[in-house]
Amino acid sequence: MTVRFGLLGAGRIGKVHAKAVSSNSKAKLIAVADAFEKAASDLAGQYGCAVRSIEQILAADDIDAVVICTPTDTHAELIEQFARAGKAVFCEKPIDLDVERVKACLKVVDAEAATLMVGFNRRFDPHFQAVHDVIAKGEIGTVEMVTIVSRDPGAPPVDYIKRSGGIFRDMTIHDFDMARYLLGEEIESVTAQASVLVDKAIGEAGDFDSASVMLQTATGKHATISNSRRATYGYDQRIEVHGSKGAVSAENQRPVSIEVANASGYTRPPLHDFFMTRYLDAYAHEISAFIDFVESKSPASPSGIDGLIALALADAAVKSVKEGRTVKVSEVTGVMADRSIFQGR
Repeated sequence: MTVRFGLLGAGRIGKVHAKAVSSNSKAKLIAVADAFEKAASDLAGQYGCAVRSIEQILAADDIDAVVICTPTDTHAELIEQFARAGKAVFCEKPIDLDVERVKACLKVVDAEAATLMVGFNRRFDPHFQAVHDVIAKGEIGTVEMVTIVSRDPGAPPVDYIKRSGGIFRDMTIHDFDMARYLLGEEIESVTAQASVLVDKAIGEAGDFDSASVMLQTATGKHATISNSRRATYGYDQRIEVHGSKGAVSAENQRPVSIEVANASGYTRPPLHDFFMTRYLDAYAHEISAFIDFVESKSPASPSGIDGLIALALADAAVKSVKEGRTVKVSEVTGVMADRSIFQGR
């Protein structure tokens, strides 16, 4: 079976997904839609597919699934439309910036028995997946503490900051999902601190550029997250998990993994410059997993519920910063300790 795709959005992340789909032998990119016709035309020309409107893709008989890479405020409505049209949906995070809107969207997905997968690509990174596999095999015993470092090489434009939902919903949301994935338990409380240390314009836009978060589960397991919009040395992505019998970690990756030793000392090449190259394999594996879910008609993971919970954690972090206290996740969205979401991980 070949899964035939429509791509909604031809921007930076749309280009990443276009490459992932086109590189998969079980997939075919049929059409691209974008509000900017030239962007759609350029990308479609690169991969030999058609330019169509979203409405045309919605009604198309030759498209089985869509990848949604449009602005966040369009995600929920598009998910609902394509779910009702009987097409499988892969959507970049977040589903929406409002928890209640996400809940309403997921009710439609459930009513239509539609396939929905949310784009938390880091679960599919070979290095982070290997960490998860070590945990699953019991090699480090029971997980006790997770440490996640995630720092961008530079801040995005302020215009983007203004519509992003803020650092916790835009950047840390990936780390919230990864913390859940590695802890294996739902997070009950969030304690966050945030500052403007990189660019005062980010603060003037109502956001932060530097954040630290501590998460705690009901059994007392901890996860700590360190975020910054500035890492002068490259795209900083590290994970360490400490358990009752040992620890496992994933170090930073480089385009070329070599080390040079001479009279000046030891040197290594720079880190990847951003997510487009650092997570190239992760995006390919992510689309491959989505195709498998479409073919098998089995529930996709990360699911819409995973997207909802990550957003709730982001909301709790925002509330924690504003009120200067630890926030229970139930304060922002109700009790969410549904163990069924861990099935099949």
